[in-house]
Amino acid sequence: MSGRLIAENRRARFDYFLEDSFEAGLMLTGSEVKSLRNGRANIAESYADVQGREIVLINADIPPYAMANRFNHEPRRHRKLLLHRKQIDKLIGAVQREGRTLIPVKLYWNDKGVAKLEIAMAKGKKLHDKREATAERDWARDKARLMRDKG
Repeated sequence: MSGRLIAENRRARFDYFLEDSFEAGLMLTGSEVKSLRNGRANIAESYADVQGREIVLINADIPPYAMANRFNHEPRRHRKLLLHRKQIDKLIGAVQREGRTLIPVKLYWNDKGVAKLEIAMAKGKKLHDKREATAERDWARDKARLMRDKG
């Protein structure tokens, strides 16, 4: 990924063990693209799901574009993700057989100015995993502080 960031799902790493990640295109309407150009989107509560032989982004919030009036879009509509067939088959298999979840990690503009979504196959963390991650993060912060004060 080497483009301009639009939105990021920062809780994803805290709530899930992220495994493989994929870059997917999105099927967007004109008013959605305009709204994204303004830098307005939220993918924090969204996820991707299998519908038939397609992968669809659900619950991603792209607010209405002010100038589009009656041609505006539904803010939380389902948006089809554009992936290669092999990638789609791999993701469908992971979701159905292994019980993985597809979590959007980043929404960004690529070098050509096209909106892309980075999705990751994820496995949910249990409460004790989250506590462990928090403890490790706190210890790393304390260790850095001690090293800084010492040296």
